[in-house]
This record gives sequence, structure tokens and C-alpha cells, in this order.
Amino acid sequence: MPATVLAAGSHPGFLSPSGIEIAFVLVGIATLGAALVTVTTRQLVHAALWLIVALGGLAVEYLLLTAEFIAWVQVLIYVGSVVVLLLFGLMLTRAPIGRSPDADSENRWAALAVAVAAAATLVWVVVDAFRTTWIELDGPAQGSTEVTGAFLFRNWVLPFEALSVLLLAALVGAIVLSRKGRERTTPAGPHREDKS
Repeated sequence: MPATVLAAGSHPGFLSPSGIEIAFVLVGIATLGAALVTVTTRQLVHAALWLIVALGGLAVEYLLLTAEFIAWVQVLIYVGSVVVLLLFGLMLTRAPIGRSPDADSENRWAALAVAVAAAATLVWVVVDAFRTTWIELDGPAQGSTEVTGAFLFRNWVLPFEALSVLLLAALVGAIVLSRKGRERTTPAGPHREDKS
């Protein structure tokens, strides 16, 4: 009996967090702050750069959860591809570098209400889905390449491919919009007659 009490007392409780848990909370607060700046700034380029900080913070959170594969996928796909695609779209469409009055919407409260409702719904769905889920500690790690690859390419192949087509369509649309703007602003040169 004393050995059981000693073993129970040796585990840290909720009020004595470890260094990893403290780092997780601090990185989470920094990531949340970067996400809020992303959606509230009026400068499109600054929003894209703060999005890099927010997505990088998520990658650090995955590393703290010992899901290294997910963390590097987060860096390679989201930070390395999605944000670069967003920056290319901003450059190709010649978005304003400074403060843009178009980036300020008068529907802030409606957007805030939708965001809070979506967040509450997401939290409820995740909590309800994993309420009775047990993690098998003897099997492969949940964040390992084997488990993640099998889960991704068995259950989520169609959304994965749809996302790649969506990103390609966004890039093609940005190129088309930039070419239309260039054709309108290009001054007509002198008319040359063909003498042949």
C-alpha cells in the first residue's frame, strides 16, 4: 500500500506542469496572437507574413507533441507551399503593399460571430469524437510516418487531391488576373505597317 501511494505521488499532477507543457501553452498563446494579427491587419503582405508565424507555431506544437512527421508536413506543405502560393498570388495581382482600405470590412461582428460559432462547433465535434478513444501505447506512435501515411492515403485521398487541384486553380487564376491587368495598362505602341 505505501508503494502504491508513493508511485501515485511521484507523477506530476495538473497543478505541477512539466517544461514541455509550459512551452506548449506559451507557443499556443503566441500562435493564437499571430493568427489574430493575420485576420485583423489591413496590410495584405503583413497578413501573409503573420500567417507564416501562425503556421510555424503549429509546427512547433506538433513537435512538442512528438509528432515529428506531422510537424515537417506542416512546414513543407503549409509554410513552404500554401503561403508561398499566397505570396505569389499577391505579387501577380499587384496587391498594394501598404494599408489597403479594401481589406477593412464592415461585417466584423458578423464575421466574429461566425468564427466563434465555427470554433465552438469544431471543439464540440473533436471532444465528442475522441471522448472514448484509447491510444494504444504499445503500438506505433500516433504521429509516426507509418500510421499517418496509412490513415491519410486510406481515408483522406479525395480531399487531399481536391486541395491540390484547388491550389493549382488559385495559381492559374492569379496569373490570368495579372495578365488582364497588364493588357489594360500597357500603352498602345505606334502602328507599324507591313511593307512586304
